[in-house]
Amino acid sequence: MAQQERVVLNRSKYFMATALLSAQRSEDPNTQVGACIVNQEENIVGIGYNRMPNGCDGKLPWERESEEWLDNKYPYVCHAELNAIVNKTSADVKGCAIYVTLFPCNECAKLIIQAGIKDVIYLSDKYHGDKKTIASKKMLNTANINVKQFQSGEEDITITFTVGEMADTNAP
Repeated sequence: MAQQERVVLNRSKYFMATALLSAQRSEDPNTQVGACIVNQEENIVGIGYNRMPNGCDGKLPWERESEEWLDNKYPYVCHAELNAIVNKTSADVKGCAIYVTLFPCNECAKLIIQAGIKDVIYLSDKYHGDKKTIASKKMLNTANINVKQFQSGEEDITITFTVGEMADTNAP
């Protein structure tokens, strides 16, 4: 039986994979977004995903469109960037990088700037023509935040949940 080649993730792929994995926690049926904040020592100091405020899960709508504004998700949902900043494990995130699966909206751009985050690495820019995204890019550029799109040669990362499969490969 041939042994499967072991893949070692570089740091950038690891951090974006962490953002992607955290996005899987979102209960939003349409858009799952994840964020991972990394300090200068390349340690993860914050993780978040889009979700409803604490205590509101299952009590507020996830609809994208409705006749009444209060009956859709937009006035309520907390974005991944907000949750990553609020859930941080360090005193502050000044000088950190944030890996996000979707380009930050204008409100999240304000949070990123005010928090002192210096680098934004994003995966998707699917709303690039939206006025909120254009405003976000303008603010991030004006604040001298380094912004770049994540590039990876791989499309998939496999996670094995069986510990025995990841045991020492040199064992008899």
